[in-house]
Amino acid sequence: MASTEAPAAELGRETLLRFYYQMVLIRRFEEKSAELYSQGKIGGFLHLYIGQEAVAVGGVGALTAGDHLVTAYRDHGYALARGLDAKALVAELLGKATGVSGGLGGSMHFADRSKNFWGGYAIVGGHLPLATGIALACQYRGEPGVVHCSMGDGATNIGYFHESLNLSAVWKLPVLWVVENNQYGMGTAVARASAETSMAKKGAAYNIPTASVDGMDVLAVYEATRAAAEHARSGAGPYLLEVLTYRFRGHSMGDPERYRTHDEVARWQQDDPIGKYRAVLLGRGVAEEQELDRIDAGVLDELAEAVRFAEDSPEPGPEALRKNIYVEE
Repeated sequence: MASTEAPAAELGRETLLRFYYQMVLIRRFEEKSAELYSQGKIGGFLHLYIGQEAVAVGGVGALTAGDHLVTAYRDHGYALARGLDAKALVAELLGKATGVSGGLGGSMHFADRSKNFWGGYAIVGGHLPLATGIALACQYRGEPGVVHCSMGDGATNIGYFHESLNLSAVWKLPVLWVVENNQYGMGTAVARASAETSMAKKGAAYNIPTASVDGMDVLAVYEATRAAAEHARSGAGPYLLEVLTYRFRGHSMGDPERYRTHDEVARWQQDDPIGKYRAVLLGRGVAEEQELDRIDAGVLDELAEAVRFAEDSPEPGPEALRKNIYVEE
């Protein structure tokens, strides 16, 4: 697995602190989302990213503004790491017109064309052929961007996965396939649903180079993603990256979590990505306790303002039903 020494040395202090801010923002955003859901202010399903913050922050941190980002339904972390406005995201959760998708998409359909963030897709694996298409368009147009497409481990067992990986390899498309292996597909452990438990090995059938990385280490994820993106950007074709991580909360808010023990969750929580990274920053003299505490407090203020904005925003009017059916110039 990738080491954190090299990326920590080459990244500047501002970037290192931004990574910390983004991980804390994701954690507190998800905790606030759970609170709003429990109050009945968020409808439908809600899939939290708590525990997996380093995956999105390290991965997106290695991309350029011209690269493309496509993800599955557990999309809050990626949206925040890509720089989408927290106010517009909370408003989307509450179904408000000021939401990033106009209040019509909800939790699983965050998207922002201005940031090449294409969503947020609720159908398991349904976004993989779309990522293949975006990568084909980049190649056809001669654009330098790569496509970062993340999925859960459960998506690797469906047809879309194999079709998409095969064509991406045949056409040498600039796509980075990222499998977030959080040990469970909903409530089913990987070993009970997949004959091959190493997600990285699944790229071998299509001659796609692969690697595994510690998804609880933001700097390791950054370095592995940077190397994989360089491979795809060079014209050498796709790359598959398995990121080993763990969600501290259930699959969704309605998950009774009968499939895993409290001891198992507690063991993984000892490897909390935020606490681990905070210790790195302090240990290497990047920041003092007081500065990180100020970042923590600032995040809480930012989210409080985001909630106020969302609750004060109007709901979509009847005219919203007819919008976005056809492309508008």
